[in-house]
Amino acid sequence: MTTAETAAGVLPEFADVPAAELRVAVLGVGLMGADHVARLHSRISGARVVAVSDAFREKAEQVAAAVPGCRVVDDPLAAIADPGVDAVLIATPGQFHEEQVLACIERGIPVLCEKPLTMTAESSLALVRAEDSHAARTGRRLVQVGFMRRFDPEYAQLRELIAGGEIGEPLVVHCAHRNASVPPHFTSEMMVTDSVVHEVDVARFLLDEEIAAVTVLRPKATRHAQPGRSDPLLVLFEMASGRIVDVECFVGTGVAYEVRTEVVAEDGSAMIGLDAGLVRQTRSATGAARSTAIAPDFRQRFGRAYDIELQRWVDAARRGTIDGPGVWDGYAASAVCTAGVEALRSGQRTEVRLAQR
Repeated sequence: MTTAETAAGVLPEFADVPAAELRVAVLGVGLMGADHVARLHSRISGARVVAVSDAFREKAEQVAAAVPGCRVVDDPLAAIADPGVDAVLIATPGQFHEEQVLACIERGIPVLCEKPLTMTAESSLALVRAEDSHAARTGRRLVQVGFMRRFDPEYAQLRELIAGGEIGEPLVVHCAHRNASVPPHFTSEMMVTDSVVHEVDVARFLLDEEIAAVTVLRPKATRHAQPGRSDPLLVLFEMASGRIVDVECFVGTGVAYEVRTEVVAEDGSAMIGLDAGLVRQTRSATGAARSTAIAPDFRQRFGRAYDIELQRWVDAARRGTIDGPGVWDGYAASAVCTAGVEALRSGQRTEVRLAQR
């Protein structure tokens, strides 16, 4: 182990990992977790799933049976502690994330945690402090949060366009997040914490600043909405610089899965999510082609993003670290969603309360 390697955050216990496959435990094998297992097994290089854990053992056995050498571990904490596991992917329900992520930090192994990082801003901040303490001792970051849109080629291209200044200073961002349908138990609050949370991270990612305040408006609800659900919602983010991001969240369109983002800037605009790549319009543009195709669900729309996300995570985890949004991003999203739920209930503009880094 050289001094340069130590400075880069590669500890001795991970020195030999890049030469071998990363042994991954996947916790939670519902829709998202099972999809990740299949992706790691069939499309991601440098890793293999060696263990799965789920509250429903029959489901875990079914998923494990499709991956040679994969075993079922009933206790997720036992899977994290297993010396035959190098890294962990958490796709369990959100209420279990805090304990599981903390166990990964304490053991010193990389973890990719699907959103939310935890169920509350306070518990997410506790994980920030725990990882900060670990990083101060070791020089390594371990926790990556599953905001996969950052890895989507269209979002990456849009961010590069903004950073390059080609369309001038961004002023307003328009977002649409639409689902054909959601389960009956999906409440208005969940529209904020489970759907709009992605736009929270998108706003922070594209504009590279924090969200200062949230306002939630309740338009006339669709007649197809479940009783008590306000669908659609309009959510306004006030960024720290004064820019405005508006989000239309409509989870019962009955059409398909649509996610669109348009940045309006001083010298032009750019839009993604039209199934036609990035559509750019400037003062000299003569027009823009558009597609009528719409992805049926999130796995089709963001399949490539998930592939890139997991490949980059595996590559980084083999070096004992991460490559993507971390604990602060998870905490910031939780703090904004907390303010969003408060704004939804009160009908008032609500400031986001962020701790000092």
